[in-house]
Amino acid sequence: MELLVFVMIGVLFAVGTYLLLSRSILRIIVALMIFSHGAHLLILTMAGLGGKNPPLYHLGDGDFMDPLPQALILTAIVIGFGITAFLVVLGYRTYKVHKTDDLEKLRGSADE
Repeated sequence: MELLVFVMIGVLFAVGTYLLLSRSILRIIVALMIFSHGAHLLILTMAGLGGKNPPLYHLGDGDFMDPLPQALILTAIVIGFGITAFLVVLGYRTYKVHKTDDLEKLRGSADE
């Protein structure tokens, strides 16, 4: 099971790298979102997927899941949502002012 998740993480990082190398601002924002999801899966997988019981100690001895990676990922999701919202607004505002989201054209308009 973990091997399949590691392959999926590799695919997410590959797709994120491909989108990051494009010239569109929107694709770069999507690439950053895909990178963050890949990092979340990596943290969760490295913590282990083998826990069978919830982390409640009154249930007795057993194979408990570690709640710390889940809490860290939840916090990272909230922060990532805020950053993504900010980047979308920034990209929209850049498009409204310059009428393009192509980074090469934006670089050329800054020289003028």
